[in-house]
Formats: sequence, C-alpha cells, structure tokens
Amino acid sequence: MQVIRASVMGFCMGVKRAVEKAEQALDGAAPAAGLPGRVFSLGPLIHNPTVLSDFEARGLTILSPDGSGFPDVRGASVIIRAHGTTPRVMEELEQAGAKVIDATCPKVHLSQKRVREWSGRGYDIVIAGDRNHGEVTSIASFAVAEPQSGGRVFVVQDAAEAARLAAGGGLSDRCVLIAQTTFSPAEFERIRCVLEERAGGIRVFNSICSATMERQEALRALAAQVEGIVVVGGKSSANTRRLYERAKSLVPLADLIEDASMLQPEFFRLERVGITAGASTPEAVVKAVEERLLQGGSR
Repeated sequence: MQVIRASVMGFCMGVKRAVEKAEQALDGAAPAAGLPGRVFSLGPLIHNPTVLSDFEARGLTILSPDGSGFPDVRGASVIIRAHGTTPRVMEELEQAGAKVIDATCPKVHLSQKRVREWSGRGYDIVIAGDRNHGEVTSIASFAVAEPQSGGRVFVVQDAAEAARLAAGGGLSDRCVLIAQTTFSPAEFERIRCVLEERAGGIRVFNSICSATMERQEALRALAAQVEGIVVVGGKSSANTRRLYERAKSLVPLADLIEDASMLQPEFFRLERVGITAGASTPEAVVKAVEERLLQGGSR
C-alpha cells in the first residue's frame, strides 16, 4: 500500500498559537496558597478529543464558553480559545480577577473589529458561517446595534438562507458580508452572488482563512492520486467536516476518523490511500493513522 499525505493539512496558525499558549500556561502554573496552580479554557480549546484529553490530564479545566456558571477564577489563568469570545464575557473575567490569556486567532480579531466598525456606521452585518459555532457567536457579539439605522446581524449558513433573507425585505441596502474563517469558499461565493443582487451597497470582506482554502486545494490535488481518503480530526470540528464532505465528492471511499482505531477495513484493501487532517489535528495523530495503514491494520 502507498499512503500519500495532502500537501497542506493539520494545525493552522491560530490553533497552533492557542495550543502553545495553553502549554505555556500549564507549564508555568505554580502553586498558590497551598493550592495547585489553576488553568482554565473558555470552552474546548480546540475541536480535537486527543488534544483535549491530554490537556485535561495536565490540569486544564474547561469552562462554559458563554461565561455561565463560572467558578472562582481570581488569580487563575483563563485562556480565550482561537474562536474568540464576547465583550461581555471578557469583561466578566477581568472583573472576576482572572488572568486572561487571549489566544483569539488574529484573523478572528480582524472580523470582530470590522463588525464593530461597520455596524457602528449603520451597516447591517451578514455572517456566512455555522450559526452555533463559537467563532460566529464571538464575531456577531461585536455589533453595535442601531435599530433605526441598521447595525443588525444576520447569520446565513448557505445560499438558500441568503436568498430567503434577501427576499424577506429585512436586509438594508447598506450591508457588509463577512465569513467564518473556516467557511466553505464555494458556498461563500454563492452567498455573495445572491446578496449582491439584492443590496447595491454591499461591502464584501472575504475573511476565510487562507489555510482553509489551501487545505481544500490540497485535498483536490490529493484526490487525483488516490482511491480513497481518510480525513483525520475531531468530528465536532467545522473545518474537518467540510474536508470530509469535499473528500466524499472527489473519491469513491472517504471517511472521517478521530484516531487510528477508527480506520475501516475497506481502506486496507486499497493500493493508494490519501490522508488529510483538520486544522485542529496534531501531527502525532496523523502519524499514527499513517502507520496503521502501512501496517495493514495490525497493532
């Protein structure tokens, strides 16, 4: 069997940065007043169960991402994950006396600033993304709502939702379109076309991370060389799921797995298998999958 890796895959810059900040915080957590040093993350640090399990074993405690049910965090380190958080939660953490470690992806920070700026000018904001994703919630929370003159926020997950929004008449002619950083480039383009027909004053910021587009392009090139593709990553990861959906459309056999133990027998019967991985997948997990394939499934 030949196992071929995608040319671009695995940790993106934002995730790598968040993981490094978490490792530094855990390494530096010193006992205080006879108690172990405390390190928290605001929501799961990344969408990868292997990494999360390792961090929890080292003492990282996950808090609710919406800020509800905070324990006493005075003097503790609280990491803001790459998705970012809301201004309200950030203020509550600071008032509670936490040491806030902001690992928000710089690209997410830019979208937050754009939403605040353009909503403050009275523009409606349309975010192309997953409605319940932490990043989208974070970005939307920066809107400065002005009910009489715009500044509202709408989230659309596909072109059909964008068409319904446009047809409903509630969208201002002055609006801004931005995207979740891991959103599908093809779907973003379809949404843009729909909204540009409706709103003459639309401003478009393609805020999709270049790493997302590079992974999609690398996946397309990989598909031309293999009979099947294994997508490695957390099943709750939006960008990993999109890689998997794309892989299914490109090759006869594709699967999304979180670790090597989930490899299906069908892959061991292929001559050429491709591997790609989501932006939250560490190299060690990818290597374990690669080795299991090369060993023919033997442990």
